[in-house]
Amino acid sequence: MAKKSPQPTPAKRSASAGGTSGRGGSTSGGKSGGGGNSGGGPRILNRKAHHDYHILEKIEVGIELAGSEVKSVRNGQVSLAEGFAHIEPATEELFLHNVHIGEYKQAGPLGHVPVHPRKLLAHKREIVRLLTQTDSKGLTLIPLAMYFVRGWAKVELGLAAGKKQHDKRQDLKSREADRAIRRAMTRKTL
Repeated sequence: MAKKSPQPTPAKRSASAGGTSGRGGSTSGGKSGGGGNSGGGPRILNRKAHHDYHILEKIEVGIELAGSEVKSVRNGQVSLAEGFAHIEPATEELFLHNVHIGEYKQAGPLGHVPVHPRKLLAHKREIVRLLTQTDSKGLTLIPLAMYFVRGWAKVELGLAAGKKQHDKRQDLKSREADRAIRRAMTRKTL
């Protein structure tokens, strides 16, 4: 007797997010990509983050989403470009601000508001550690990617320090030099 393949699990209501597409980000579709993206849906990236910040540390956290928000994230209708995470010191809770999750048209009037603070899910000790680092060192938390892991939406946060203008120019020059070297090497091999 042949074994039945397992049925895919339905989207969960409280899930973690992951990725940018549309405004200010890119999407790599399917289940491929780093970070254990095995939950289906796109991996939405914040491409502006590496241009504007030095990423010192990466943290994966969950995110609370409404049902229509989960559907929009699975469709890749997310922009992480202007987003940031903030820790409320009084309650020691982590929130994601200025992330646009497009409206899900089929939800009708019961849909969600595209831009509002969304609660991020992390261990209390991790939140306290991040709070001390952001307060003492002047660092910030920015979303790097949004994706699904086993059906749960996840956000990859980066503990980041802002780049100066000359740092951005230096990075651009080194990328162009690398590109020129690669072009020259491919011409020689042909």
